Order: sequence, then C-alpha cells, then structure tokens
Amino acid sequence: MGIVSMLGDIVYESGRGITPDYLSFLGLSALTIGLVSGFGEFLGYAARLVTGKLADKSRAYWFFIFLGYGCILAIPLVGVSTSVELVIALILTERLGKALRSPSRDTVVSVISKSVGAGKAFGLHEAIDQIGAIIGPALFGVILLLTANNYSIAFELLIIPFILMIIALIFTYKKIGKKVDKNIEVEIKAANDKKTPLNRHFWLYCSAVFLNTLGLLPVALILLRGSMILQPIGAQWIIPFLYVIVQVVDVPMALVSGHLFDKIGLKILLLPFALSLLPVLAIAYGGLAGVIAACVLFGLVLGMQESIYRAAVSNLVSLNQRGTAYGVFNTVLGVGTLASGAIFGFLMDSGYSVLIWIGFSAVIQIVALLMLQKARNCPLT
Repeated sequence: MGIVSMLGDIVYESGRGITPDYLSFLGLSALTIGLVSGFGEFLGYAARLVTGKLADKSRAYWFFIFLGYGCILAIPLVGVSTSVELVIALILTERLGKALRSPSRDTVVSVISKSVGAGKAFGLHEAIDQIGAIIGPALFGVILLLTANNYSIAFELLIIPFILMIIALIFTYKKIGKKVDKNIEVEIKAANDKKTPLNRHFWLYCSAVFLNTLGLLPVALILLRGSMILQPIGAQWIIPFLYVIVQVVDVPMALVSGHLFDKIGLKILLLPFALSLLPVLAIAYGGLAGVIAACVLFGLVLGMQESIYRAAVSNLVSLNQRGTAYGVFNTVLGVGTLASGAIFGFLMDSGYSVLIWIGFSAVIQIVALLMLQKARNCPLT
C-alpha cells in the first residue's frame, strides 16, 4: 500500500507543488489561490465523512480505493486543459479522489498493522508515500528547467507514473485483498457488530486538530510567497524544489514520530501543535530564506499530521466505526484547511501587518494545545 501511495504521490504531489505558481501564472490572486487550495483540501477531507460511512456500511473498501486512485488521472489532464475553470475542476477532482480512497485505505492499513502497532505502520506508510512526494516535484522541476517552464509537457508526462500506480494497485489487491476483507469480518463479528457512538475524547481531539489546522499557514501560500519572489527573475522551476523540501523533512519525521507515538501516546502531539506557529514567523520576517525555513517547519508538522494524527484515531475508535471516524476526522482537517487558506490568503492580499498574522496564529494554537490536553485524559487502547 505504501508503494501504491508512493506512485500516486509522484503524480499528484507534483501538481500540488506547482499549482500555486501555475494558478498565479494564469492570473489568479493570492486570495483566490488560497480559496481554491483550501476548498480542494476541504473537499478532499470533508467528503470522507460520506465515503467513510459508505465504506463501513458496504464493506466495499477496495472499490473506494480503486475509484479514488483512479481520480489522480486528473493531474496529467491539466496539461491538455484549455481554461482556468477546467484546471480548477481537475484540481478539485483529484482532491475528491483523495476523499474516496483515504478512509478505506487507512482502514486497510490499520487492519494489516494490528501486530506491529498503528504508530509504526502509519509512520512507515507515510515514509514510503513521501518518497514519491520527493521524486515527483523534483522531476517536475527538472522538466520545467529543461523545457523553459513548459507546464503542459510537465503535466502530460505524469501519465507514466499514473499507469505504474494502477498496475501496483492491482498487484496489491491480488496479494492482500481477500485476507484484509476476512480479517475485517472476523474483528467485527468478535465485537458483535455493535455500533458504539464516537466518544467525547474523540470529539475533543478533533476540535484540537481543527484549531491546530486553522492556525497553520497553508503550504500553498508558502509556495505562493516563493513564487512572488522567484517569478520576476524567471526562476519558477525552483518552486517544485521548495515543495521537495517539505517532503524531504516529512519522511524521517513520520517514522520517528510513529515510533514515539506507540511509546508515549497522545503526548507526542504537543510537539507538532507547538511547531505549527513557526511557519508564519519564518515567512513574515524572511525573504527566500524565510520561505525555505517555512517549508522545513511545515514539513515537520506534516510528517506528524499524516502519521500520528491518523494513528491516534485508530486508538480512540473501535474498528466497526473506524471508517466513519476517519471521515469525521478528515472533514475537520478539511474545514480547518479551507478556513486557514481563506484567512491567510486575505491577509496576504490585503497587506496587513505581519504582527496580525502572528497574533492570529498564536492565539489559535494556544487554544488548540489546551483542547489537546483535555483529549489526552483518555487512556489509549
């Protein structure tokens, strides 16, 4: 599953790494780019509330996995699109695909990982996944350099890793599909298929994650700031490499934090919550160096967000509600990301003092930390 995600990341993370610059090239403002990026993340997360429940009800986890990964085809199609509206639609289609596959994929990973620990498994999955997130934007940047910033050719060439991803997914299903389905049925029957409500500690945890995401400067706007600095000198090819920095930092952090989560539980989440204030500080007081620092800091948070944030859900919720729980959790992430993109995009367009940026982020992150402390009172299973 990690290899499948890795190949998928080569495709869609390449798109995400260049999208802010590409949309700016097409004439959109920072606020609009923040809204498009934020709404894409919102769609990719919020729709999981529905797809997670459908997966739990139908047990058709693999159907949602195949359908979701298939939507990644939208990114190579950006290369042959003819309008800004179509480009935006394709970007949103890929994010919808993320919503279709993620609850089912996370459920499959949580079932397979039962004997090794959720933190380690999700950390390993994220680390393998992020190899693709490094390779993809780096190759995209090289192609832009060699083609004098020809976006169309760069997007079209992403069809190659997409085809390889589909082949790997078919192979993976043949290897573990039936075994996973059997294990899920056994565990649910052992629990007498009793539907337990999502508990108070889960909702407290989701509230803390929402606030944490709300106060975190989105990576799209970090890259847009880099684009504003690099476009005047015609160096857009560097922008995908800024995104590579995020992914390079993400990989070891996902692995390390996954191991720490299995040892100390929710306490480790205090670290990414505290770090979430720093990207806005870096970008507020530095030029290109500040953008690079913000990419490093965002990568640290992302590595933990994609591994131990997810692992915590598997420890707080029983299996027969896990698809639903991942749907709720990811909806919370989506709403927070949408609001964050709109707020910080507005602040960037309007030219407000950086002190307002910092003050907003600081207040939100402090409240998020207090909420997380309440959620930590729940003994993890």
